[in-house]
Amino acid sequence: MNLQTREIKNFFYSQYFSDGLRMSMGILVPTLLFAQLNLFDVGLTLSLGALCVCVVDTPGPTVYKRNAMAICNLCIFVVAMVTGFARLNLYTLGVEILVFSFVFSMLAVYGNRAAAVGTAALLVMIFMMDKALKPEEVPDYCLILLAGGVWYMLQSLLFFRIRPYRAAQQALGENILDVVKFLRIKADFYKEGTDIDDNYRKLVSTQIQVSQHQDTVREILFKSRVTVKESTYASRLLVMTFGDLVDLYEQIMATHYDYQDIHEKFGSTGILTEIAGLLQQMADELDNIGVAILANSRYKHAFNFDKQLEQIKLKIDEIGKEESVSNLVLKKILINLRDLNRRITDIFNYYHTKSSVILMGNRNDIEYVKFVSHQDYNARIFTDNLSFSSATFKHALRVALVCITGFIITKSAEVLILADFVTGRKLVFGHHSYWVLLTIIVILKPGFSLSKQRNYQRLVGTVIGGIIGAIILYFLHNTVAEFILLTIFMIGSYSFVRLNYVISVLFTTPYVLILFKFLGVGHVTILQERIIDTILGSVIAFIASYLVFPSWESEQLIESLRDVIYANANYLAKIATCLNGANVNTTEFKLARKDVYVKSANLSAAFERMTSEPKRKQRKSKDVHKFVVLNHILSSYLATIASNIKGNDNKLHSEHLKLVRRSLATLNESEKLLGGPPVEFTADKPAEETADLNTDEKLLREQLGFINKVSYDIAKVTEGYLN
Repeated sequence: MNLQTREIKNFFYSQYFSDGLRMSMGILVPTLLFAQLNLFDVGLTLSLGALCVCVVDTPGPTVYKRNAMAICNLCIFVVAMVTGFARLNLYTLGVEILVFSFVFSMLAVYGNRAAAVGTAALLVMIFMMDKALKPEEVPDYCLILLAGGVWYMLQSLLFFRIRPYRAAQQALGENILDVVKFLRIKADFYKEGTDIDDNYRKLVSTQIQVSQHQDTVREILFKSRVTVKESTYASRLLVMTFGDLVDLYEQIMATHYDYQDIHEKFGSTGILTEIAGLLQQMADELDNIGVAILANSRYKHAFNFDKQLEQIKLKIDEIGKEESVSNLVLKKILINLRDLNRRITDIFNYYHTKSSVILMGNRNDIEYVKFVSHQDYNARIFTDNLSFSSATFKHALRVALVCITGFIITKSAEVLILADFVTGRKLVFGHHSYWVLLTIIVILKPGFSLSKQRNYQRLVGTVIGGIIGAIILYFLHNTVAEFILLTIFMIGSYSFVRLNYVISVLFTTPYVLILFKFLGVGHVTILQERIIDTILGSVIAFIASYLVFPSWESEQLIESLRDVIYANANYLAKIATCLNGANVNTTEFKLARKDVYVKSANLSAAFERMTSEPKRKQRKSKDVHKFVVLNHILSSYLATIASNIKGNDNKLHSEHLKLVRRSLATLNESEKLLGGPPVEFTADKPAEETADLNTDEKLLREQLGFINKVSYDIAKVTEGYLN
């Protein structure tokens, strides 16, 4: 199966397509059902309520979805009622837009799900603004909207009740495929002619995706287990697979070396090409397992790498016979390869009957509740953020000011009379002018870079989608075919909304155009309005993100730098404590590891956002890039040592302890410069000194030396960034 075919197949098994299908059904069914009863308008209103609630239907535990959708329904009803009466007067409507835009944007202080509730409430406000309803019709209309929202909530919860672990399984499968990409990039380091710096950029970018999907799996899996207090075979299977996947990811991180140096030393031997080839084959094997998990099927043909590992061992031994070159680093790579093979085999075995008894009997002391974040919903958080020191407050104020500006513009006839370049007539926009506000709400994000990216994506998607929609409506005059295309575009729109926003908008525009044709509205005029209103909304949002309380990534980068240094120092302290023979709780150790990966991914994402901002707003981007790469190298060296901890009952030698303390002191000094707390480390007396260190102790000394050097390099870059 070629790569493109497999990617298409994976998409149809993914949570994105599953979510798109569920959302489309929840929105479309009321309209279809009530159309058969000659109550098309009622069905359309029900679908509108469902459409608003589906915004909150994001990945996570079922109980969190239920609570969020219930609160969303309440907000939708209240906002629809208020807007239904406020719209009767232009000034009261303006006040409502100003107040609600601010209040519901401030909900972001309670996390992404609460922010989605705020977005849904603003969508209802925008859709209600131009509704031609008599005052006595408003309550009934709002109740129908509420019924549509409740219908969507019930059908969504029913889906997860029928297949409670499918969402976690899909997220886990997708995370495995992300790790596969990461492993393939790692394999490229051993290929001849690879641009090391360019490969690092790819690696860091992929690391962000791996971390995001790991957070999604933790959110769905661990919070669900904590909430329902159960440990079924299915849940145990997913938890064990995810635990081994994180360990495997650390093992891949551990396969880090000075690639330039090993190419110079061993490039001519051909061993590096063999290592790269084996890593690619392991990636293929893991890819097959990930696809099987994603498709909810069994992968039955496990590949045995023992023969290839033995051949690589023999070749490494041959290289070791040459006195001029030490093969110690190659031996270490071989150990990594064997560990990778073992972990891939373990994951494969979990999905076969023979391992089920072992799986159910495997218990450990990991406290899953500590691996997921818990949002505090205290009202104090809202009030504490009502200051210009809060990025959320500035964003909410920006949204409120921009929305009221967009409202004034769309209601000003003198401003809205534009020359129609197609017909040469004067064209007045305003009948669907809520699209301007809708565009503003969707595009305007807390940071400039995200707003800029979303702006570009929406414009491109709208124009291309509009062309596709116009072609379809011009040449196709078959109602059944149009309805089929509407359904396809609708599913595509909701399937890609989290995966690829350009494609999502590209699907949305023709779906809206076909829908308006069914409603009896002229599609050519609608297309012109949609494109021009989108452009107008995009321009307003872009200017506002640049001028109105702008939020630049460089202003918030110090926090990310501080967090990642603390995470690495804390992980190093935990590793050193274990290496020195002391007991470290498994949960504490794995939490420290998780913190390193999450904070590193956050820093990488912040750096990528900063590079998309105007040059004059970027602060020492070269230094930050150096820091990101050095941080990845440090994390990899830590992972290398951590992978050899199990079964270690020895104490560190004084030489080792000196290197650890020196590295921690250097990292703590950098942390102090950034305004963060130091990491404490205490150790018992070192091991008794011996005349010579054994091979493992020499290797550990070398690795700790690398960590010390990278810590010093990070300190230099940090100092240069702050000066």
